[in-house]
Amino acid sequence: MIKLLEIYKGKKVFVTGHTGFKGSWLCLWLKFLGADICGYALKTDTEPSIFNILKLKDKIKHIEGNICDFDKLNKELSFFCPDIVFHLAAQPLVPQSYKAPLETYRTNVLGVVNILEAVRCNHKVKAVVNVTTDKCYKNKEKDYAYKEDDELGGYDPYSNSKACSELVTSSYRDSFFNVQDFRIKHNTLIATARAGNVIGGGDYSLDRLVPDFVKAVKDNQCIILRNLNAVRPWQFVLEPLLGYLLLGKELLEEKVEHATAYNFGPREESIITVNEIVQELVSIYGGSYKIDTNKHPHEAKLLKLDINKAEKELDWHPVYGVKEAIKQTMSWYKAYYEGINMLEFSLDQILLFQKKISKVL
Repeated sequence: MIKLLEIYKGKKVFVTGHTGFKGSWLCLWLKFLGADICGYALKTDTEPSIFNILKLKDKIKHIEGNICDFDKLNKELSFFCPDIVFHLAAQPLVPQSYKAPLETYRTNVLGVVNILEAVRCNHKVKAVVNVTTDKCYKNKEKDYAYKEDDELGGYDPYSNSKACSELVTSSYRDSFFNVQDFRIKHNTLIATARAGNVIGGGDYSLDRLVPDFVKAVKDNQCIILRNLNAVRPWQFVLEPLLGYLLLGKELLEEKVEHATAYNFGPREESIITVNEIVQELVSIYGGSYKIDTNKHPHEAKLLKLDINKAEKELDWHPVYGVKEAIKQTMSWYKAYYEGINMLEFSLDQILLFQKKISKVL
């Protein structure tokens, strides 16, 4: 943890998608680490939203803007002149991608083109971490953990758009930010981060398992499940964020060998079915569920990540198992609905996680 405190203290950090679930947690952690943060995103699209709950608008430079608006994005990034960019702005939902494929591709593909082009126009940016997804792989629905050099693809528009985001990043890195030309033709290192299914307090997105469960229990309703037997790599929100921060640290320290792609997922025991995680939730917090038997667009039924590269090269390791991830997640929602100061509570969760990290790193 000392490494992170040293590297981000006083650094200027530009975060796209900072009003979202992961973006808000990342900004809170970076603020705690002493970073100077500028966030660029659309207005929050959920009510409530963790961004508003934590009152992050008062703690960072907050800019409302569309990632597809290159002129505004380029202007704001150039004016802030960051050391590092974390690109999280995205249309992040599979079901929504079927409803609005054009919006999904525009945001997830043109968005990354715009941020990388803005970085190319600003020669002082030292590092970029483009956050994509575990779903960027060509999923063959086999009992196999995907490695970073496996084939990219994606069946649905969301997954495919994120594979495209990876390809765009690779092209920009080869064409304009080639590691062989580092410190000769440019001063920027670019990497991508592929994380599994993330749970944590403050997620109020539609069509996500835990937020849907929380809402159902709160409203004394039955949660509707689509893919009961789907297997996913579940992890607590701070797990991949630690990966992003460690990866960013390596890039800021000019470790050219880390300007590549990394998987961030849980250990094997936390790769479980929707049914198993729902049973865990119901056994502890009550509630009930029923199966939606209607026909829905295709979603992957089996997905695993190989995390050996991140463990070996970044010294990143999973900290919480799935049961602890559920415990931490639900304790946040419980505290929120009890009227507890959520800024202090969320910081306490970060502090607890950091203590756990020191035992793992």
